[in-house]
Amino acid sequence: MIDCDVHCAPDSLETLLAHMDPYWHSYVEDATIALGDPGSYPPHLRGTVPSSAAELTALLDRDGTDLAILSCIALDGVHRHPDYATAVARGLNDWMREELLDHEPRLRASAVVSTTDIEAAAAEIDRVAADPRFVQVLLPVRSDVPYGNRLYHPLYAAAERHGLRIALHAWGRPGNAPTTTGIAATYLEDYVSNAHIAQNQLLSLVAEGVFHRFPRLGVAVVECGFTWLPPLLWRFDKDWKGVWREVPWIKRRPSELVREHVRLTTTPGHLPPSPRQVAEVVEMVGPQLLLHASDHPHEHGPALAPLLSSVGPEVASAISAGNAAAFYRMAG
Repeated sequence: MIDCDVHCAPDSLETLLAHMDPYWHSYVEDATIALGDPGSYPPHLRGTVPSSAAELTALLDRDGTDLAILSCIALDGVHRHPDYATAVARGLNDWMREELLDHEPRLRASAVVSTTDIEAAAAEIDRVAADPRFVQVLLPVRSDVPYGNRLYHPLYAAAERHGLRIALHAWGRPGNAPTTTGIAATYLEDYVSNAHIAQNQLLSLVAEGVFHRFPRLGVAVVECGFTWLPPLLWRFDKDWKGVWREVPWIKRRPSELVREHVRLTTTPGHLPPSPRQVAEVVEMVGPQLLLHASDHPHEHGPALAPLLSSVGPEVASAISAGNAAAFYRMAG
């Protein structure tokens, strides 16, 4: 079993400061800055985000997990000062390495970088990539500019250079509207919008030629669902046939590029009610695209068991571990 989305966060800003340059200690104290919300959920839905290796070890033992990829989204709540955001990202990576990875060999990590300074983000990727326990680069699915934009090319070049995947995780910096028509009025709208934003990001990555420019790049869409993919790809292929001259770098159907470069996590599943329908959805999406993820500690109801019980043992094994092992080139 490989779990591709286990949340973690320092238990306090003071804990994180121990892994940051002393300059930022007085900056934080004088400005009374707090650590970003590590969950982006209302308190009654969030649960307790693990902050120690002991908590994570207990979780892995409980679930029978062989490897788990950490998602530390604490940077999402940090304000836009590029130097401070870069310092927090560096501190979070060092915290994960020293406090978590060094104490539990079954853990892997997503490198935290700030999109407020792309050159600094690329430099941080170069810095952490020497540690093979970092397997991908974590980005919030909500961005100021769509991820296909050439602004992000230095970041993608660094990730590809070191064989790291890109993860687009649900949520993002507070203040970014989750819809094209403005801020949502309810948490329900805000949460559901993660799936819509993920679709726009996939369109951008393909249409703006990221996979043409970086042919070895892989992208995981995390905690944004997956059942929306078939109709999106059908429409993408259909409209590409009519306006292909606008994007001459797309030499194949967009659906082929997505299936080659993109993977999606199983939680939240948004599954239909019957096992037959679940099996049909998995077949339409493509079982090779699905990565098991618990999204611990966030609760989404029982999704993995109905999913795995609706497919054959070979497909169940691939979703549980095989797809992730291949995508991240993991060894046990």
